Amino acid sequence: MKTADLNIAELMKQFNEAGYLLLPGVLSQEKVDRLNAAIDEVIASEPETLAHNIYNSVERHPEIASLIDQPDILPLIVNLLGHNIQLHISHLTIRKPNPSEAQTASHSFIDWHQDGPHPQFPVIAGLTATYYIKTCYILSDMSEPDRGNTKVIPGSHTRPYNPNHKDVRQQVNGEVQVCGKPGDVFLFAQNLWHAGSPNRSEFTRRQLFLGYSPIWMRPIDYHTASESLLRDADPIRRQLLGQISDNHFKYYVPEDTMVPLKSLRISEV
Repeated sequence: MKTADLNIAELMKQFNEAGYLLLPGVLSQEKVDRLNAAIDEVIASEPETLAHNIYNSVERHPEIASLIDQPDILPLIVNLLGHNIQLHISHLTIRKPNPSEAQTASHSFIDWHQDGPHPQFPVIAGLTATYYIKTCYILSDMSEPDRGNTKVIPGSHTRPYNPNHKDVRQQVNGEVQVCGKPGDVFLFAQNLWHAGSPNRSEFTRRQLFLGYSPIWMRPIDYHTASESLLRDADPIRRQLLGQISDNHFKYYVPEDTMVPLKSLRISEV
């Protein structure tokens, strides 16, 4: 899938209604293979566990960092969130088969929740605004349910909502397991109710989350992007790494030259 193939206005409408999108075939098989080889290198130095959660994963390998400004996804993100944005989080998750549903310190599965800080984002009339959006690159065969799939409650970001229980192992009315093939990408808003279900299959789940937020928010990955990430970065990537000005007031009211992502805005949306 290429940017030219995206009907951004229609996808925005679907996203705003459901709170998530699944986009098939964004990454080629070659790219998926390169990412999985990079992940193999990363986890080779990690302790053995049923569940890996590796934050600031863009720092761990250049192949992962290449997704920061993934050209087939970035225009959609810009038109959903606006052009004054940055990378907020990069989170690699691996869930090995766990038919006994053993809970681990590294969270083999995660119960129903909205993303955000503690205390939570402001809630007004029972609603939390969309502060950031996550993209999830599916890197293993997640085409069937019960493979550690992410679960979502479509539309739960648009109305006061709280599941009648938080346990992801029990079914919630209206829940959807997001199923996809390697190279597919799904996007979701942080205020959409979602969960990471147990992996009852024989497949290992691999998903790589990159989140984007307004540049005036403090990112989760780092306070300031490292020199290794900034080295040779073009203007768009520098913006996404939070480097637009030494004057922090400009993070709130940037000059157009500081936010080259503005060029990806579509005037009619």
